[in-house]
Amino acid sequence: MSNQTEIRRRRTFAIVSHPDAGKTTLTEKLLLFGGAIRVAGAVKSNKIKKGATSDFMEIERQRGISVATSVMGFEYDGYKVNILDTPGHQDFQEDTFRTLTAVDSVIIVIDAAKGVEPQTEKLMNVCRMRKTPVIVFINKLDRPTQDTFELLDDIERQLQIRINPLSWPINNGPDFKGVYNIYNKSLNLFKANVQEIEPGISFSDVNSPELEKHIRADAQKLRDDLELVYGVYPPFDHNEYLAGTLAPVFFGSALYNFGVQELLDAFVKIAPWPRQSQTEEREIDPEDSKFSGFVFKIHANIDPNHRSRIAFVKVCSGKFERNNVYKNVRTGKTFRISAPTAFMASQKEIIEEAFPGDIIGVPDNGSFIIGDTLTEGEDIHFKGLPSFSPELFRFVENADPMKTKQLNKGVDQLMDEGVAQLFTSQFNGRRIIGTVGQLQFEVIQYRLEHEYNAKCRFEPLQMYKACWIQSDNPKSLTEFKNRKHQKMATDKRGRDVFMADSQFILDMAQSEFKDIKFHFTSEF
Repeated sequence: MSNQTEIRRRRTFAIVSHPDAGKTTLTEKLLLFGGAIRVAGAVKSNKIKKGATSDFMEIERQRGISVATSVMGFEYDGYKVNILDTPGHQDFQEDTFRTLTAVDSVIIVIDAAKGVEPQTEKLMNVCRMRKTPVIVFINKLDRPTQDTFELLDDIERQLQIRINPLSWPINNGPDFKGVYNIYNKSLNLFKANVQEIEPGISFSDVNSPELEKHIRADAQKLRDDLELVYGVYPPFDHNEYLAGTLAPVFFGSALYNFGVQELLDAFVKIAPWPRQSQTEEREIDPEDSKFSGFVFKIHANIDPNHRSRIAFVKVCSGKFERNNVYKNVRTGKTFRISAPTAFMASQKEIIEEAFPGDIIGVPDNGSFIIGDTLTEGEDIHFKGLPSFSPELFRFVENADPMKTKQLNKGVDQLMDEGVAQLFTSQFNGRRIIGTVGQLQFEVIQYRLEHEYNAKCRFEPLQMYKACWIQSDNPKSLTEFKNRKHQKMATDKRGRDVFMADSQFILDMAQSEFKDIKFHFTSEF
C-alpha cells in the first residue's frame, strides 16, 4: 500500500472520562470487537485477579483504576485503530493532557446517571483548545439515568460544544429496551445479562407498524422522541465534527457490549485520519516524504523482569523504518532503532515499519525526554508538551541506606515519565518531588518498592508554586538567585526553578524583579 493509503486508514484516538464513567470497560469492549483480545478483563471488581488489558501495572490491578496511559492497536474492517486509554483520576491528568497531543480525535465517556463531571470538563477544555474532534458516548443505560433531553442540554452547556445525537435510547434502567441508531437507520435491541451481540434490525421508517412488534408500547414514545430530535438537532455535519465544533452522541452500555460496535462502526467512518502537526518552524503534513515524530510519554519498567524503559513516539509524517538512522533534534545525536515495537498495553511486538498516526515504542537507555523530536535530519521542534507547575511538594528521603543506588535509579527513571517532577534544592541539595495530586506519591512509593526494591519516605514541605525563571538580563538573574538562594532549585534538566512559599511571596518577587520571567509550565 502507498503511504497515503496507509495514512487514510489510520484512526488514532484517546478515550477520556471522569473516574468510574466506564472508560476502561469501553476500551476493553472495543478491543474485543477488534479481535485484539478474546476475553474482556473484569474491571468491575478489583478483587478479580484478571484485570483490564489496558490496566497492566500491578498497582492499577490492585486499586481498580488507571494510573498511566496505555496504548493498544488493532485492525478493524480495513482500518488500523490505535487506542490510547488514559487515566481518569485527576491526580494523573498531566499524563492525560500530554496524551491528547498525540491523538487525532477523542471519545468522551459520560455516565448517563451522573452527567458531566468536573474532570470531563477539564479534558474537554484541552480538546477545545486544540480543536480536537470529539465523540460523546453516554454509558450505563442499563441503569436508571437522567432524562435524555435534559442530559444532552447539560452536556452542550457544560462542555461548551454543539451536539448531535446519532443514536437514541429507548427507556433506561430496568426498562431499557435498546437504541435506535439514527446514523444507519437501524434498531438495536437490548437483552439484560446477554453479552452476545445481535445485528441491528433495519428500520428506515419508524412509523411502520412493524416497530410495535419489537418494542411494543414504547414505539410511539420513540417516534415522538425522534420527531423532537429531528426538530431540535440539524442533520449531522461531518465538517463541523472534524473542525471540533460539533460532537456526535451515541448511547449504550459498555458493560453489556451494547452500543459499542455501533460506536466503533461509525467512528472508523467519520473520525479523522492523521492531521497536520504544528512545529515551531513549520506545519508538518502526514504525507511529507521524510519521517518525523515526537516523544509524548516515557514508561519505566514496562517489563519489570528486564527493567526495560520505553519511549512512546507518535509518528507524524513520512514512514518509520526499522534500522534506519534518525536524529534526536534536542541532543543533535543520531541513532539506529533496531527493536521498535507496537503495543497491546504491556504486550509488545517488533515491527518493521510504521506510518503517521501510529504509536511506536522505542527502547530507551535514558537518551530521551518527553517532548523530544525525532527526524531524518531536519531541525524542527514539535510544540504543546508542557510539564505543569506541581501543586503538592514533598522531600524524598531514603528509608533504607543499603538501597541508595536502587532508590536514586528508581527516582530518576520514574520522574522521566513526567507524571511527577524532581527538583534539587540549590541551598541544601535535598531532593523534592512535586505532583498535582496526593495519589501520585502513593504510586511512586509503591513502584519504588515493588519495581526497584527501594524504600523511601516523604517529608512534608509547605510550598505554593514552582516557577521556572529566565531573564535576558544576566545581572538581574544573578541578583535574584543570590537574594532567593534558599528557595532556588534546579529541575532534572538543570533549569532554574524558584520555589515560592505563598502567593504573596510570588507576587512580591514578580513586582520587585521586572526583568525576570516566571513560567508556570516547563514549555517556554
